[in-house]
Amino acid sequence: MSLHTSAIERLCLRDIPLSSYSTYGIGGAASYTALPETVEDLTAIYQDCLAKGLSWYTFGMGSNILFPDQPDPDTVFISLKKLTQLNADQGKWFVSSGTPMSMLSLLGLSGGIDDHDFTFLLPGCLGAGIYMNAKYNHRQICDIIDTVYYIDTASSSLSVQSIPAAECEFAYKKSIFQKHPWMVVGADLNIPVHSEEQIRYINSLIPEWKARGSHPSSLPHFFSFFLGEVHALAGKGFPTPEAMLDIIKYRTSKKHFDYPSCGSVFKNNYDFGVPIGSLVDQLNLKGTEHGGAIISPHHGNMILNQNHATAADIRYLMDVIMEAIDRKFGFVPEPEIVIV
Repeated sequence: MSLHTSAIERLCLRDIPLSSYSTYGIGGAASYTALPETVEDLTAIYQDCLAKGLSWYTFGMGSNILFPDQPDPDTVFISLKKLTQLNADQGKWFVSSGTPMSMLSLLGLSGGIDDHDFTFLLPGCLGAGIYMNAKYNHRQICDIIDTVYYIDTASSSLSVQSIPAAECEFAYKKSIFQKHPWMVVGADLNIPVHSEEQIRYINSLIPEWKARGSHPSSLPHFFSFFLGEVHALAGKGFPTPEAMLDIIKYRTSKKHFDYPSCGSVFKNNYDFGVPIGSLVDQLNLKGTEHGGAIISPHHGNMILNQNHATAADIRYLMDVIMEAIDRKFGFVPEPEIVIV
């Protein structure tokens, strides 16, 4: 298909493997992959797609996505990895949707507060975190959000609108954005700006991420970047909180960053009361392999790409887990991973 639209021609890469834009390292070559750096560019791509009757798929860091082995050639895949801003504005922090959630932990650390510690090493960006109300232990993204800005992609105007966090219907891994074709483009935090020193640090951090850390999704590079920043802040007199040290210990002990993965594959069933990983362990499924994929020997709710796995390999092991849990425990676990 020939596309003669300036935004798509200007912003799209051609025939790039989606595996480069997923922490799973899985996904076939997409005809068109866009990386807009501004909301205006994002809107222009949507307008071009509407004019041409093309479908699109918008995503962030690709840390919760299983891309297809053979993508639809008439779909424009839009990564928001470069839509990265973290600005102090009128006493509040504005964060754009492509900003890694882990940046918020550095924002808090440099401001002497611990409200953001739970975001440390969460491998995803803010837009997706708001969409799914990402959480770690008892804390959720909704805890630190004041206002969300979004584009209603069903509206012909494609203008940016806002909604207070209290109206976003946040719940466990849920939000209002899962019910509407609304694309999150940013949010105001409910944490005030702390100091000029904090602003200067954040203003230097974002370009550093874009230059050094924001390459195609790689869990080892992601881990290295944020661990390095925590160590650098410690050297400047900002000691690493115990909560962050616990996160480092937990994620390294579970080998979260050793192989390409998307973290937890299934949502926990709180009505049942036992984590999915524990159920997989009880079923002796850890270490089960298929093709290039394996159910993690260290964490039963993770399926790893250990040797050039395909999307079909991952889905096969997902089926194994779902069928086994249904037979033994009487329910089918709900996937947390988004299957494209």
